[in-house]
Amino acid sequence: MKKYNVAVVGATGMVGRTIREVLEKSNIAVDNIYFFSSARSAGTEITFRDKKYIIEELTKSSFDRPINMAFFSAGGDISKEYVPLAVEKGITVIDNSSAFRMDPEIPLVVPEVNKEDIKKNKGIIANPNCSTIQAVVALKPLDDKYNIKRIVYSTYQSVSGAGHQGTDELENSLKGMAPSKFPYSIAENCIPHIDNFLENGYTKEEMKMVDETRKIFNKPELKITATCVRVPIMRSHSESINVEFEKDFELEDVFELFRNAPGIILEDDVKSNTYPLAGRAKDTDYTYVGRIRRDFSLDSGLNMWVVADNIRKGAATNAVQIGQELIKIWENEDAI
Repeated sequence: MKKYNVAVVGATGMVGRTIREVLEKSNIAVDNIYFFSSARSAGTEITFRDKKYIIEELTKSSFDRPINMAFFSAGGDISKEYVPLAVEKGITVIDNSSAFRMDPEIPLVVPEVNKEDIKKNKGIIANPNCSTIQAVVALKPLDDKYNIKRIVYSTYQSVSGAGHQGTDELENSLKGMAPSKFPYSIAENCIPHIDNFLENGYTKEEMKMVDETRKIFNKPELKITATCVRVPIMRSHSESINVEFEKDFELEDVFELFRNAPGIILEDDVKSNTYPLAGRAKDTDYTYVGRIRRDFSLDSGLNMWVVADNIRKGAATNAVQIGQELIKIWENEDAI
């Protein structure tokens, strides 16, 4: 089995730590692995596959060594500065920031949806926004069969989507402390405000879902609207998704699609109160779909409830899955 040299940039952050965990349990054969962080965390000892490693400070010479693949999860500014340096050294980067997502030359990938786009990479593959990832996993089998005409997203996003500052804020808010990360106390609140507001009245988070969905499905004119809400939950995003199709459908056929779709677990039995829950999705790698029902206000409309762990499938797991698919491409090319 061929082994690969791997790097993780932002290895001590919330997503970076989870990338380490998912990568450790993955089938990626690692020869050498390097962990990079800011100067503040450099020098920390960690364990990966029963070996001890020292986290290094990220510098402009960090990639002056043989590395095949690098996972970046240190924010957009770091990615903009350091990803081009890695690519210059022949490293393929899987970037978790928003820095390159909407670049038309860079594939934006969710393996269950558009893994074929990985082949188009020129050294960078972008990992989509967490709320987009779980949505498109659920929408893919529907679009393939019924051709999606319009999407209405309403999201209920956990505080971990804002990193350590978000989770700390929820804990502090529950103690009665004043907010610092969010504009209002998140305790006992739902805040319809994620990221900055734009001139069109939407937030950046909402427009990310619109723009990224269009790019992933290669449907630049697809009609989409979104409202993104921060809720007082530590982990896992929940989404109410309303879809209008070009074609009519039978509800049982929709259930069957989800039973057979990759990466999806169907949880839909209202008689036993079975439907996706954020608490059950936590620490798992699947997208959970339920509350599936016809939208009677449309000729071909459907409602569903979609839940996933935003740190795992919404970030780290999706990145590692991209890495696994990339290796398949490399090894197939090697075989030729």
